[in-house]
Amino acid sequence: MKVYERFFIGGEWVAPAGNGTVDVVNPTTEEPAGRVPDATEADVDRAVEAARRAFDEGPWPRLSPTERAAVLTKVSDAIKADMQGMAELISTEMGSPVSWGTMGQVLAPTMIFDYYAGLASSYAFDEVRAGLLGQILVTSEPVGVVAAITPWNVPLFVAAAKLAPALVAGCTVVFKPPPETPLDAFRLAELFEEAGLPKGVLSVVPAGREVGEYLVRHPKVDKVSFTGSTVAGKKIGAICGEQLKRFSLELGGKSAAIILDDANLEETLPMLLPNALMNNGQACIAQTRILAPRDRYQEVVDALSERMAAMKVGDPLDPTVEVGPLVAERQRDRVEGYIKIGQEEGAKVAIGGGRPAGLDKGWFVEPTLFVDVDNSMRIAQEEIFGPVLAVIPYEGEDAAVAVANDSNYGLCGSVWTSDPDRGLRVARQVRTGTYMLNSPIPIDFATPFGGYKESGLGREFGPEGLELFLEQKSISLPAGYSPDL
Repeated sequence: MKVYERFFIGGEWVAPAGNGTVDVVNPTTEEPAGRVPDATEADVDRAVEAARRAFDEGPWPRLSPTERAAVLTKVSDAIKADMQGMAELISTEMGSPVSWGTMGQVLAPTMIFDYYAGLASSYAFDEVRAGLLGQILVTSEPVGVVAAITPWNVPLFVAAAKLAPALVAGCTVVFKPPPETPLDAFRLAELFEEAGLPKGVLSVVPAGREVGEYLVRHPKVDKVSFTGSTVAGKKIGAICGEQLKRFSLELGGKSAAIILDDANLEETLPMLLPNALMNNGQACIAQTRILAPRDRYQEVVDALSERMAAMKVGDPLDPTVEVGPLVAERQRDRVEGYIKIGQEEGAKVAIGGGRPAGLDKGWFVEPTLFVDVDNSMRIAQEEIFGPVLAVIPYEGEDAAVAVANDSNYGLCGSVWTSDPDRGLRVARQVRTGTYMLNSPIPIDFATPFGGYKESGLGREFGPEGLELFLEQKSISLPAGYSPDL
């Protein structure tokens, strides 16, 4: 059991202002896994003040981008040196199988740190343009103090997605991890401290929603970067809109995988299914709506059922396990509630639908496949965030596109076909920010990631992810003057 009694605020380990604590519960054993202090508004004030001073007066924004990048490289190397330990820590916090988590939860964050460390030396932070009336210096400057608020499902991954570009840009950050998964966030703080991050640049203050809202409203925060539910994202957007505060949102999804009538299922399903049930189904990009042509519908259902029935459910620390527990009892209740709703709506459970036999402890739900699903059903429209898939029939390519687009979300999706030209035609018509054409790779860190519609605002990763944390300034130059860039 890992216990932290102090916060990492302003680059120092300091006593909390209050007496509250957060207990981290292992979702496999239902036993305590750790404890950290619970941040109060006073702790947030202290963290924001430290970030403000570090930005306004400290060295960090005034270092070169490559100097800032060197810190990211050290942190990435330190994570790589303890891949297994970090993967097991996250599995203990939220139930992600290490068979997936070693890559998805740990290696992927190092790739994000490495990408932005490399981008620091090639990105044009300063550019002289030929204006209509003379030379103009267009410079990109850090936006200021950033509030980074993250979810529990891929905690280190989302932390890296926010911290890496923000820090390379020269911002200072107050990082609020969720109460379910604070342990890896504190471990990350230790690694930044060991890497020589200057005082005040990063603070880590785990807290609940009310304190999180206080952080969002704080007048000395310049930018909010949030990943989480669409409901919370709308509230954050409203608050930031009132204050004209910069913000970016990466929110929910209900992604559709379109299996066209010429798809080879033997090739398709081994690539599709991991993206449908990744992280026990607790992923915003999960392909949870499977669109199958009506004349091949039963074939698709049978093939999915066979593969899902063979998936091993159990202790996420077992490297042979593919599906672990959900993060919390309330999450299991939510998923079981949706399974009941689906049946009440008229859909049928082809496989799963209950709790795995022999697993009396832990918040497990069987991998569940719904058939005879209409896209208007709640199980096809609402994000369940568990190992639950719905197979929806369609007739004709145009109908498949229409069903895929019949959603409030637009985060991810895929199309599977033996004709890539046909697949690309479909991909161009689906209104979603990230798409896969016969590919198992939903995200590439060198390219923008984000959603249409209620899946969010802004794009993470790639140069676009860096630009979320930059402000552009235009400086008119005198005739004949060439600045030294």
